[in-house]
Amino acid sequence: MTTLKLITKINADKQTVFDLSRNIDLHRQSMKTSDEKAVDGITSGLISLHETVTFKGRHFGFWLTHQSKITEMTFYDSFTDEMIQGKFKSFKHKHLFREKSGQTTMIDEVTYEVPLGFLGAISNRLFLKKYLIRLLEKRNAFIKKSAEKQH
Repeated sequence: MTTLKLITKINADKQTVFDLSRNIDLHRQSMKTSDEKAVDGITSGLISLHETVTFKGRHFGFWLTHQSKITEMTFYDSFTDEMIQGKFKSFKHKHLFREKSGQTTMIDEVTYEVPLGFLGAISNRLFLKKYLIRLLEKRNAFIKKSAEKQH
């Protein structure tokens, strides 16, 4: 099991950041380089508790799909999405939001397991973990820019 934790400071209120973080259209825009699209479930707008989305995108030169379900949501403090179908053995992403003096701290806690035993562990160590961190950082920078533009 691998755990990633990213912290992003955003000069905007947490409701704005919370809603941008669950916005399917914004996610698609932030993932343009991988040509990621929502192809099933909630494919546009804001995803909510118990709803699913399936994204299809090009990663590592392959078209991959990843279906997630929002399993927990507390307005405007947190939500969690968990993989239902995809290439990981398991994948859980907690999104946490804390506001102080008009600044929101957005915290991403991702835990995942890779398939393929030893080969999966090696690929995770060599490139997958770094790739996921870069994807999250890119997405978070897009959320930050979008939120701060609104305020």
